[in-house]
Amino acid sequence: MFVHNGEQYTDLPKDALSHFSSLAYCSFRRVRHTVEASDPRVTRRRFTATAARALGAISLGAIGFGEACDVSTETEDDAARISARPRDGATTSIASGRLGLAEGERDGVIQLPASAQQRPVPLLVFLHGATQSGAGMLRRIGAAADEAGVAVLAPDSRGTTWDAIRGRFGEDVAFLDRALNHVFSRLSVDPARVAVGGFSDGASYAISLGLANGDLFPRVVACSPGFVISAAPRGRPRVFVSHGLSDQILPIDRCSRIIVPRLRSMGYDVTFREFEGRHDMPAAVVSEALQWMAAR
Repeated sequence: MFVHNGEQYTDLPKDALSHFSSLAYCSFRRVRHTVEASDPRVTRRRFTATAARALGAISLGAIGFGEACDVSTETEDDAARISARPRDGATTSIASGRLGLAEGERDGVIQLPASAQQRPVPLLVFLHGATQSGAGMLRRIGAAADEAGVAVLAPDSRGTTWDAIRGRFGEDVAFLDRALNHVFSRLSVDPARVAVGGFSDGASYAISLGLANGDLFPRVVACSPGFVISAAPRGRPRVFVSHGLSDQILPIDRCSRIIVPRLRSMGYDVTFREFEGRHDMPAAVVSEALQWMAAR
């Protein structure tokens, strides 16, 4: 059995594990979602066939974005769009803590810096990885955000990961829009310093949403992304990408080292930080990313 981001795969051939790249995983995940959704078991034959199709796509250049890291989903033009915008004249009337927008455990949290009462603040919407939570992400980046003077909105996905990772943009986009409207009406936010970011699945989702909503998010922070989900681009956000050289989940050679050159070839301004380490967010990299997004 192989476990990846909380999901279990059985009967995998041993040699498949060494090639279980973001590409094969994502292509496999799409097939499983659309064809084998009712069957939690994955056979050797099904996995091998899926991986072969995915790896074949690399050599044929059949996958559009960066060849190896794109997940081509059928999305309507506005499916990834967020309508919420910072409000002129908003005064700070929100406190750090739980958002209180959803019933049950899947909600989200916000953290305000000490400077929130004094002037419009930068806002980072930070998205967790698969099976994780916004509160868990905030525990990892909260201190650096406070030091940089950045407010952090850390929502929870509606399911175990973000909607378009498994299928289409939908309920998570709607919840993010609702959460942002809630925050924008209660916090004075600098519209020039609004960013969307995330880790792992959250990083892949953040890049995808960021490119589709560059008119809202002029900055994107992606920590160990795996791929980019197809959506119509809007605006021209600046992008910060970090990735571990020994990432065992989303190998850097098959992910960020393909994503970053592709973004640059499309005219995006990308800051890329490689670090010694695995699938992680080192404190020094997090601090640099927060300072980068907070800069005027």
